[in-house]
Amino acid sequence: MSSFVAQRNGRTASAEDLAPLAFAGFAHFTAMQVRDGRIRGLDLHLDRLRTASLELFGQAVPDDRVRSYLRTALEGGPADVSLTATVHLPRDEPEVLVRTRPPASGPEGPLTLAVVEHERFLPTIKHVGEAAKTYFRRQATAGGFDDAAFVDRRGRFSEATIWNLAFWDGDTVVWPDAGLLRGTTMDIVRRRLEALGIPQRVQEVGLADLPGLNGAVVMNSWTPGIAVRRIGDTPLPDASSFVVLLHNAYQAEPLTRP
Repeated sequence: MSSFVAQRNGRTASAEDLAPLAFAGFAHFTAMQVRDGRIRGLDLHLDRLRTASLELFGQAVPDDRVRSYLRTALEGGPADVSLTATVHLPRDEPEVLVRTRPPASGPEGPLTLAVVEHERFLPTIKHVGEAAKTYFRRQATAGGFDDAAFVDRRGRFSEATIWNLAFWDGDTVVWPDAGLLRGTTMDIVRRRLEALGIPQRVQEVGLADLPGLNGAVVMNSWTPGIAVRRIGDTPLPDASSFVVLLHNAYQAEPLTRP
């Protein structure tokens, strides 16, 4: 029997439970890495689920109930897992599906990113209607890149397929100014950099700005930073010190039990 679980509202999920989500696809989620049964940025994950539910469904599952579902999913399982909590509305009230899988840390990098003009629908919500992200990643790998970065109709970088983008000018962390999903790892890093006194700013970044930067990374729930060595045709400087800075900031965030 697998030590990983798929649960609906704290109980083992059946095929009947999962069918509405599989065939409808109107849902949102958050993904996290659990270490020793604890989670970094738990408050951010709860806020993400609550805010998205109110936007999509007009109602939300109370935080304490979501935390109970997370605890139930982690009980008796491995100490380290990847966990996804998905919220959908099959009937009159939102329901929470929790799935655990083996832990992940992402690729080593450095990565190359193709440049694609694409703007996500409802970019501030981590929703499940994301066929474009997989399509563009497959197109990028077929073209010899590792993944793809998105620019909007104004040529501004927003994010990558499953990643947030961050840039480094040698002194300051630069976050792109465009329509994007603020990742929980991104927000963990931002508040820890602020506590450490590391300068940050939000600004528009386009292809023409890349030669003036000192590095770039991608980040998501797997990792607070993987170096990017080329975006489109533009090579980027070695970002190893930037990666270390981000990882140190992330590690300063305490782990919390649900």
